[in-house]
Amino acid sequence: MITAENYLTSAADLMTKPATGTRGLWPRASAWLLRLALEAALDRYWQAMAPSVAECRNRRAQLMMLREYAGAETAQRAAYLWWALSRAGHHHGYELALTVGELRHLHREVMAVVAVLRQRSQ
Repeated sequence: MITAENYLTSAADLMTKPATGTRGLWPRASAWLLRLALEAALDRYWQAMAPSVAECRNRRAQLMMLREYAGAETAQRAAYLWWALSRAGHHHGYELALTVGELRHLHREVMAVVAVLRQRSQ
């Protein structure tokens, strides 16, 4: 099973040294890896805290439930990150991809939320 930490490492590697042939694609790929990291952390959290919520495959519903289990701040951060990374992962002809600085910021934010979710589920 791939963990949130694996996805975070892959995203960091891609941001540091993009793979050959990924010119123009690596920012969106990095955003998707970060979103996968967040989702893996949420999956692990819900399995430990409320398996019935884990069975709900609607991520927005899980994010809404997070307020009751992990607190308002964590829920708000996770929901914003999921939205921002979802948006960044899709191609919009009228927008530029995220910069490496923006991606690094999102990477740090996802790492922080992953750590909080891990701590609260133990």
